[in-house]
This record gives sequence, structure tokens and C-alpha cells, in this order.
Amino acid sequence: MTQEIIMSGFGGQGVMVMGQLLTYAGMLEDKQVSWIPSYGPEMRGGTANCSIIVSDLAIGAPIVSEPHAVVAMNLPSIAKFAPSILPGGVLVINSSLVDQGCDRADIKTYMVPANEIAAELGNGKVANMIILGALVAATGIVTVDSLIKAFAKVFASKPALLTINEQAIRRGMEFIEKLK
Repeated sequence: MTQEIIMSGFGGQGVMVMGQLLTYAGMLEDKQVSWIPSYGPEMRGGTANCSIIVSDLAIGAPIVSEPHAVVAMNLPSIAKFAPSILPGGVLVINSSLVDQGCDRADIKTYMVPANEIAAELGNGKVANMIILGALVAATGIVTVDSLIKAFAKVFASKPALLTINEQAIRRGMEFIEKLK
């Protein structure tokens, strides 16, 4: 099975880290993966998105033009990428920053209050991990165990970050499981 994902938001929201962790988790599951970042001209606060492919088969081209899922951390991301989601696909929105969904009836939209959940956990910086957990629960693209192992490997030099980020990933997953 092949799943193509676009993650998008403002620079500084952790969009690229989400994409890298998802790709790494796919690698840990012996899947074929690709990750391509795209940045706006600004370093922080500008637009940022990445395209991810996770597949059981060889990946012919790393370009994602019709994603199975989109993560939208801000309103411009919905406008830009929601129209291209394949029918039956998934849209995960950080509803803490975006107060509107998508009017497409042929996709499943999840409004996740990531910033509020992060505040409940006591660390506003983990909103991206909540959204990543939500995406994994909504799509089944990788297992939570692989995702947490990927986080531990990528941030091996910062082991203190693992516990709060694992909690955030699991809270994002639980939020989606309650909606299913």
C-alpha cells in the first residue's frame, strides 16, 4: 500500500519535523519512503510544507500532487492543499488556529485542537506531535510504536523530550479514536 501525505503550516510549527519522523517511522517498518521539504522565503512565520510518501513498493517519483492525506496547521494550507486530496482521503486540521473546516463531502476531516491539548500537557511546543498522532490514527500509515522509536532515534541527544512527545502523540491518536 502506498500513502502520499502533504503536511503544511507556518514555519516554526514543526511541519518538517513531523514529516521527517513519519518518514523515519516508515523506514523502521522496512517501507520505501520519500520526504521533500518546501519552504517559503521567510525562515519563521513563512509557509512551509513537505511531501511524504510511505509505500510497500518502490517509489517511482517523490512528487505528491494528489495526496491521500493533508495536515493543515493554518488556514492557507487548507486553501492550497485540501482541493487536491483524493476522494476518500483525510484532512487533519489544527482547529486551535483554524476555525473552519473543508466543505468536501468526499473526504474525512478531523478538527484537532492541538494547541489546547498541548497546553493541557503543559508544553505548547508539542502541538505538532498531537497532530502527527492524529494523522497516524486517522490513516494507519505507520504504527505508534514505530513513530515513538523514530522520535527516540532522531532526538537521541535530547532524551528528556521523549516522555512529553510520546504523551502528545498518544493524545492525538486518542482524540481521533474517540471520533471514529
